[in-house]
Amino acid sequence: MAKKIQKPRKINGFAIRFMPYSEIKNLTSTERIKKILEIAFENYILILQGRLRPEEETRLIEDTMAMIGHVKSFKGIELAVISSDDQTGAIDRIKNRIVMSLSGGDIGAVTIIGPASVVKEIKRDPKKIELMLNK
Repeated sequence: MAKKIQKPRKINGFAIRFMPYSEIKNLTSTERIKKILEIAFENYILILQGRLRPEEETRLIEDTMAMIGHVKSFKGIELAVISSDDQTGAIDRIKNRIVMSLSGGDIGAVTIIGPASVVKEIKRDPKKIELMLNK
């Protein structure tokens, strides 16, 4: 039975939820996106071990853009990925890709996803991520 996506709830401040990659590893792309959107609708900032596949990131952004204006008080999401690929040499990147293909995902990365109503901006450079929050 399909679970209905909840409307965003109002919270004072913000909450952070960590999700290990193992929690989404065996889900289909649609199920992964739905799970992430449910967390964003709850106004959590999600820290995901690993990263989504490029086509999943694209679909997540497309789906959220389609919901803006149709779901009350939903303003979209902010998304950033920091990966070990950003700081390694060519041989290490090849090793990481082999591990990624065997494990089903890039667990050497961290993805941050937050609702735009909470997260103003995510600034990323190779060594850090800065999360700017709305007041």
